[in-house]
Amino acid sequence: MTAARVRNPGKRKATARARNCAAVLAGALMALTGCTGGGESSPSPRNPAGKTATSSPARSPRALDEKAAVLSAYRESWNASVSAYAKASSAGTDLRKTTTARALLDIESDLTELRTARQITTGKPTIHPADPEVTVGKFLKATLTDCIDITAWTLVDKTSKKKVRLPSGRLLRYVSTATLEKWGKQWMVTKVTAQEKAC
Repeated sequence: MTAARVRNPGKRKATARARNCAAVLAGALMALTGCTGGGESSPSPRNPAGKTATSSPARSPRALDEKAAVLSAYRESWNASVSAYAKASSAGTDLRKTTTARALLDIESDLTELRTARQITTGKPTIHPADPEVTVGKFLKATLTDCIDITAWTLVDKTSKKKVRLPSGRLLRYVSTATLEKWGKQWMVTKVTAQEKAC
C-alpha cells in the first residue's frame, strides 16, 4: 500500500507503513495505525500539489486523456500493496508493475518489519482518490490527493490470526498524497505520503 502507502499519520509507526498506519496495517499500515480500511465514500480533499518552475498544469486534451491512466495505475498499485501486506511479501504480486522509487522502498521496508514481527494484514482499505493533476515538463508527472479509510484493514498475528493491538486514537480515515511519473507507456507511483489529517 502506500502505502503507505499506507502510512498513517499521528502515531509512531508500528512498521513503517504499517505503523504509519499502525503496524503495517499499521503502516500501509502506517495507514493502519493511523487508519484502518473502511469504506465510506467521502470526498477527498484535493491536493494542492506542487507545480515546479519547469512544469505547468496541463489542460490539453492529452493531459485529460492521461487522467484515467493515472487513476488506474494508482488503484493497481494499491491493490498490489494490499496483496503484499496480506502475506508480508511482494513476491508473486504485481507491485513492481506500477510502484517504484520511494513508494516501493517504503512498502518493502514495511514488509520486512512484518516478517520480523510475524504479522500480516487481513481485509483491505477503501480509497477515494480525487482527480489527479497532470503536469508537463521533461516528462509527464501527476499528483493526487486521496482519503484512505482503513477501518476494514486489520493487522493480525500470522500464526494465531489474532488482531494486533494498535493505538486507540489512531486515524481510521486520513489524507494521503501520491506522486506518479510516466515511464514509457506506464504510469508509476513514485511516492506516497500519509498526512496527520482526518478526512
